[in-house]
Amino acid sequence: MEKALQTMIDNMPEKTGKSLEEWKQVLKTKNFEKHGVAVKYLKEAHGVTHGFANTIVTLSKEKTQTPADLVTSQYKGKENLKPIYDKLISVAKNFGNDVIITPKKGSVSVIRKRQFALIKPATKTRIDLGLKLPEKPNTDRLGPSGPFGTMCTHRVQLTSVEEVDKELVSWINEAYQKAK
Repeated sequence: MEKALQTMIDNMPEKTGKSLEEWKQVLKTKNFEKHGVAVKYLKEAHGVTHGFANTIVTLSKEKTQTPADLVTSQYKGKENLKPIYDKLISVAKNFGNDVIITPKKGSVSVIRKRQFALIKPATKTRIDLGLKLPEKPNTDRLGPSGPFGTMCTHRVQLTSVEEVDKELVSWINEAYQKAK
């Protein structure tokens, strides 16, 4: 689906006379209360086909969030967990300059060549840290992946910064080393 959408966006200037960004600017000058009204406007006033008009309107409503915005959104109402997140990111970045931090809507992937950790504010009082540690046995603290499924092999549930201790740092480092 993403490939088809990207093709449509790439073809937009040729097929409609404007790029997606130019169409977004056109729509910004109007104030449409309903999606269908905006689609009708593009079709009637600009001769855009229904498929392109629908895509333009849909994509113009999407708010582009920066990585920092995504993290802020994740911890809204869970601000007490942000110090745990910050500590985990600091630990991961100290392993090497090849660590990539990739925030998404509900979690943050920590990647080397492959994802080796996943940080998710699971509840208002707990962060779930997913780790990729194949063949490492589960313990009381280093549990099965749970809701992470195949994205991670293990999950550690964290409720305080103090839990980011030597043992946890060693597991994160081990996952980092395996992500070469």
